[in-house]
Amino acid sequence: MGDVIGQILPQAVGVAISPIPIIAAILMLLSPKARVTSVGFLLGWVLGIVIATTVFTLLSSVLPQGDDGGSKPIQGIIQLLLGAGLLLLAIGQWRKRPKDGEEPAMPKWMQAIDKITFPVALGLGFLLSAVNPKNLLMTAGAGVTIGSASLSGGDITLVIAIFTIIAASTVLIPVIGYLFAAEKLRGTLDAMRVWLTKENAVIMAVLLLVIGVQMIGKGIGSF
Repeated sequence: MGDVIGQILPQAVGVAISPIPIIAAILMLLSPKARVTSVGFLLGWVLGIVIATTVFTLLSSVLPQGDDGGSKPIQGIIQLLLGAGLLLLAIGQWRKRPKDGEEPAMPKWMQAIDKITFPVALGLGFLLSAVNPKNLLMTAGAGVTIGSASLSGGDITLVIAIFTIIAASTVLIPVIGYLFAAEKLRGTLDAMRVWLTKENAVIMAVLLLVIGVQMIGKGIGSF
């Protein structure tokens, strides 16, 4: 089990360091309905990670396990495809980075974030974690690793729980912290929002490149 946790750590960190969800959570924390919308967003974010990872784990567990020599060609092909997808996303993110002096473009829905309700925040968190292409590829990679590891049901549950905690941590920590120390965190959260907005494309490009190469390496090693 420890080996599997080690293998999925890059994907968990990849989900955790997604700037857009972090910025969305910070904007909610700075809005008039902070305590309601931020909790809804957090619940949706966690739920999306759990469901996506569980689905891919179940799908991966039914794949042929390969021969006695340890070769797993189907798993390898899936990992190569996931890695290639991450590299393509990395190229796309790098091309989207703002030029010197140019303001970074953010999603239009962020402009109306002050007006959203708890159900909308819940759905938004779920979509950004479970349906967003970047996170979907990373949870798929984690699910393939978990499902193909021949773990017991209890171990699978524990590994998915650990993956979820790490992946959700960058949204979980600000939200929980804000509930206990709202005024003290306002300045820090606003400074973090500005920096993440500016560096979003570069952060994601580098992150996707590293994880994509790592996934391709796993795929090659499965043959």
